[in-house]
Amino acid sequence: MNYEELLEKIKRLEYHQTLLAQMVSTNKFGFYQLVIEKSLHKNEVEDFYKLCEKMHIKLEEQKAEGFVYFHPLLEEFKSNLHPNLQAEEVVEVCLNQHLFVPLMLEFKKYL
Repeated sequence: MNYEELLEKIKRLEYHQTLLAQMVSTNKFGFYQLVIEKSLHKNEVEDFYKLCEKMHIKLEEQKAEGFVYFHPLLEEFKSNLHPNLQAEEVVEVCLNQHLFVPLMLEFKKYL
């Protein structure tokens, strides 16, 4: 293992440690637990948040245009989701952790 790989692992462990510290205080951090289980990096989680924000904006735009069927939006979400994550489990833990609730409620209808 070279120096850069070791440094990257240390950074990931530090990030996971901060998430674990938050989880200890309450059991309402299912998404963070999923991040740790799937060994995601901080930038991958940030990409997930950006994806959800983008999907939320699209959802609101489509609702304003009168759309009532959002399955294509879910499919777009799935195709852009990190390969280690499954949409079904992500939707559940996000709802439990109160992340992107309107978006996840819509997605849950189609799962």
